[in-house]
Amino acid sequence: MAHRRKACGAKAHTVSHRMIKLWVGLGNPGPQYEDTRHNAGFWFIDGLARLWKTTLQFDRNYYGLVARVSIEGENVWLLQPHTFMNLSGKSVGALARFFKINPDQILIVHDELDLPPGQAKLKFGGSHAGHNGLRDIHAQLGTGDYLRLRLGIGHPGDKAEVVHWVLKKPLLDQRIAIDQCIDRALTAVPALLAGDLNKAMLQIHTSVPPRPKLAKPVENAAPSAPPESAA
Repeated sequence: MAHRRKACGAKAHTVSHRMIKLWVGLGNPGPQYEDTRHNAGFWFIDGLARLWKTTLQFDRNYYGLVARVSIEGENVWLLQPHTFMNLSGKSVGALARFFKINPDQILIVHDELDLPPGQAKLKFGGSHAGHNGLRDIHAQLGTGDYLRLRLGIGHPGDKAEVVHWVLKKPLLDQRIAIDQCIDRALTAVPALLAGDLNKAMLQIHTSVPPRPKLAKPVENAAPSAPPESAA
């Protein structure tokens, strides 16, 4: 099994992993969604593309924006599905199947309601936890055994407000915190490429974000009449 733990002395364990060959950021296509919380995964991939000095181009075969780079002789792919959130697996599955990329070689970057802005968590496997993008990826890959980078966007405090929350722009201080979190996560890219999850987790998890403000000022309106597949 590729994802395994190796003993390292009596008290510590090193989590090793295969090289990540497909880096996916989740979001919704179109300018009306570009700056909304649900597009935090797209923001990460934009940053990674800048880091690797590459440009994503639309590829209809994979239903999204795609870039390929060569790292240490290996092809590595960046992907932003343009299927709308609820059909993200259609894009991920198409590219992964064609290039024979195993689920444990995939990293999915997505927004996370259960973490505050400025905090991120790296994890392998588990359920989709109600995230519609992950739900479809589970269905298309036939497993949940892939890496996820969860970018905190905070929770509105009321389950009934979640759809409107994720489809709105974050407040300025929240966006700054999310961007800083993404910058911190990008420093862990070499460790992820090397399969060193312990080091990557330390780099991503170490910083503790400031506590979010509890005031609820008027926010930018969500895009009008969003399709069900966007949330």
